[in-house]
Amino acid sequence: MYNSDLPKRAELPSSQQLLRSTTIAVAVAAALLVAVVLPAEYGIDPTGVGARLGLTEMGKIKTSLAAEAAADKLADAQKQTAPVPAPVVPVPAVVQAPAPVETPVASTAKSAAGMRSDEMTVTLKPGQGSEVKMAMNKGAKVTYSWKVNGGLVNHDTHGDPVAGAPGGYHGYGKGRQVGSDAGELVAAFDGNHGWFWRNRGTSDVTVTIKTNGEYQSLKKVL
Repeated sequence: MYNSDLPKRAELPSSQQLLRSTTIAVAVAAALLVAVVLPAEYGIDPTGVGARLGLTEMGKIKTSLAAEAAADKLADAQKQTAPVPAPVVPVPAVVQAPAPVETPVASTAKSAAGMRSDEMTVTLKPGQGSEVKMAMNKGAKVTYSWKVNGGLVNHDTHGDPVAGAPGGYHGYGKGRQVGSDAGELVAAFDGNHGWFWRNRGTSDVTVTIKTNGEYQSLKKVL
């Protein structure tokens, strides 16, 4: 037995009513797709409603971030498969004995520890990337600072081991749309350690890097 009476045939919606309801639902869904979904997700605003609601800008940001992430992922994959240049082995310098009246202890200790300082400038066109690496031994420390002139860049600070050495790609930090960075880098293994920058702006930028510490060379490898 049923707890309630079944509806009579006359009370059921007709085929025309069902068709009309379906048509209205499809039209509403299409309107929402054009006026809301396309601007919010893809930055496409054919009606102008998305711009008035602030959805178009959000969609453009989402699209830009997705393209940026895909480009950086491709760059990371290319860097990991690219051959790593062998580190430059420094030629020991001949240190003359100091005169009796002089005591250059600090200078001698600095040379014996392999300390050095460098400054390098790299210019990047729109969409262009470049990489600068230092040849370092495991545990070596380097203080660094770099600054962008003319815009902002994406960066990836990382290290790659020398051929045949243990270890793999090691990341020290990343950033998007950054104008400068500074800190200390401690080598995770024997290899090449440094920075990859990419200019995502619309005009040329110049990156100036300054380093000081225990490394054998500073070279632009890309």
